[in-house]
Parts: sequence; C-alpha cells; structure tokens
Amino acid sequence: MTHADPAAPGIAPDLLADLLAFIATPQAAAKADTDADAAFNALALRLFAHQFQHNAAFRRYCQQQGKTARTVRHWRDIPAVPINAFKDLTLSCVPPDQCERVFMTSGTTRGDVKGRHYHPHLQVYDLSMRRHFAERVMRGVPRMRMGIVFPTEAMMPNSSLAHYLALAKTHFGTDDSAYFVGPDGLDADALRDTLLDVVQKGEPYALLGASYSLVHAMDALREQGVSVKLPPGSRLFDTGGFKGQSRELAMDDFYNQLTEMFGVPAEWCINMYGMTELSTQFYDDGNATLPAIKSGPHWIRSRTVDPMTGQDVPKGERGVLTHCDLANFNSVTTILTEDVGITVDGGFLLLGRAEGAQAKGCSMAVDAFLQAARA
Repeated sequence: MTHADPAAPGIAPDLLADLLAFIATPQAAAKADTDADAAFNALALRLFAHQFQHNAAFRRYCQQQGKTARTVRHWRDIPAVPINAFKDLTLSCVPPDQCERVFMTSGTTRGDVKGRHYHPHLQVYDLSMRRHFAERVMRGVPRMRMGIVFPTEAMMPNSSLAHYLALAKTHFGTDDSAYFVGPDGLDADALRDTLLDVVQKGEPYALLGASYSLVHAMDALREQGVSVKLPPGSRLFDTGGFKGQSRELAMDDFYNQLTEMFGVPAEWCINMYGMTELSTQFYDDGNATLPAIKSGPHWIRSRTVDPMTGQDVPKGERGVLTHCDLANFNSVTTILTEDVGITVDGGFLLLGRAEGAQAKGCSMAVDAFLQAARA
C-alpha cells in the first residue's frame, strides 16, 4: 500500500492519495477493470481542476480556449500545452522555491534555453518510475547486477534521466551494480573488466544508459578489441537518442551493433521513450522489429493529433504525439510534443521529430499558448 505524505506541498492530500493509489494498482488489474477508462477520466478531471486553479499561466490559456472545469468533461478535452512552453514559462502549481527538485531539459533544440519541470516532491514521479520499470524492464526479476553508462545524480542534479537511473540502481540493482561514468568521463577499463566478470560467472546483467552513452561504450570497447556474449537473461536499455553527443546511427544499425558487441538479442534491447516534461515513461518490448511499438502504463494516455487543429488524426495516419500523464500533478497533465507518431493496436510507433507542416503547426501552437498565457 502506498501512502501519501499529508505534509507534501502542492496538492490536496486526498487527491494525492487517490493518485498514488491509482498508480499503485497492478497493471493487470487496471487493464482488466471495465471502469478503468472512467477512473482515469475522473482523476484527470480532478487534476485539471486543480491545475486550472493553481497554475496561472495554464489557466489563462484554458480561458482563452474556452476550457474550464465546468466545460471540460473528458481528458481528451483538456488543452494540451506545447512542450516548448516549459522553456518560456513557469508551469507550476506551487512557487518554484517550494519544490524539492527541478528537472531541466538538455537545451539541445534552443541552445542554452532549458525547459524546467518543477516537482514539489518526488513521491509520484518515483512511484511512477518504479511501477512501470519493474514490469517492462525487469519483467519479473526483482534485482540484477546493473551497469550504468551515464553520470550520477550528484553530477547532474537537474537531470531527470540521472534521477531515473539512480532509482533503477537503488531499487532493482544488486549491491555490486556500478556507474561507469565519472568526472573524467567513461571508465572503459572498469566496464570491460565487469563485462568479462559477468560472462565468466554466467550471471545475467543489465547495461543502462542514454543511447549516445552506449555508442561511446561500444566505441571504447571496440578500441580495446573487446566484445562479449552476455549470459542469457541479460538486457540492454537505451533512451534519449544521440543528441549530437555521439556519432549518429540508424536505428537498425544501432541495435545490430549492440547485439554484436554485447551478445544480447534485439528482443532484449529495450528502448525507453520519455522526456523531462513528463513524469511517466514509455517502453517497447525489444527491438527485433523496427519501429517497435511503444506503450505506457494505465496512468497515461496518448493521442496523435493535427497540431494545427488539435484534433485526432485517423488511426494509422501520422500525427503529433500528445500525452495525458496523471503523474504530472504539479505542472500540466497534457503535453503536445514535437514527436511524430502513428497510433496502432497496443500503443504507438515513434517516427521522429515533426517537420514541414507539422513542425509549423507545433510552432503556431507554442505562439498561441504564450500569447494567451502572458496576457
């Protein structure tokens, strides 16, 4: 049973308790519940009312759109906030100085301008991560030895990914799990020695990091003439793309190289799709077939929309991904991304960044939001 901290700032205790309880519901039970959509919708509307009341920038935008707690009756009707708005406005229901943590984007799209996501506390974020990671990455294994090719949380305190990977190591890693990135960069010798050790012992191993970090790891091991075949049950985890931090690889080439270097089949190469502006992550079930279907847990819903109109595109057609994440209790639940996808049975296909008319539509949505929110 997950209990809410009654002293936690930023949200009514009963709403926080209900949100935590909803996230804690086992996935199988949630999916089998005929009232699951109704329960999601009811909680989304309560969060919308809370954010409409306490998030001033969001309220002004909603009013400009004619959307209020009285007129919004379904989660699909909650106005979607363009993801770039996190770079220009403070989207928080509590004052930023009362927040336990601020996660910041990498700033790769607009130079040094970083989006900020304010968290009054990390109860919801951490529970969201642990519940879904256990199902989609661990797949029934309570703990296993892990290696992390990404900086520690102490090195990057404003990185949501650094915090995410710290949670993975703390809650799912064995005591001999380790980081391989320090102040001086990648410790390729320690990584090599660890990989050879787990191969000799025959114990399953999980190697986790940003996609570009794994490219650096492969390049460093290749320079040493090292490749391994990790024991059965091992898995590789990547996220975030390359972001100009490493050589760029096509997806099929990337996963082929991972398999060749580490001996892990593509179906155990798991990609996580997440973003600083969300509090929940999406996963695939391996990358044997590309593009792999991404899906989330029962506390997040996704749509593909025409950014010019905000309306859903027909299933099977390309649109811009929009996510309604109940774990985003302090900012805004509903985000218009700049990622193109196709809705399919079981989730969506992620196809890349918006271009052309879709990118223009995203830009116009940002302008409309900023104009209304600053009025």
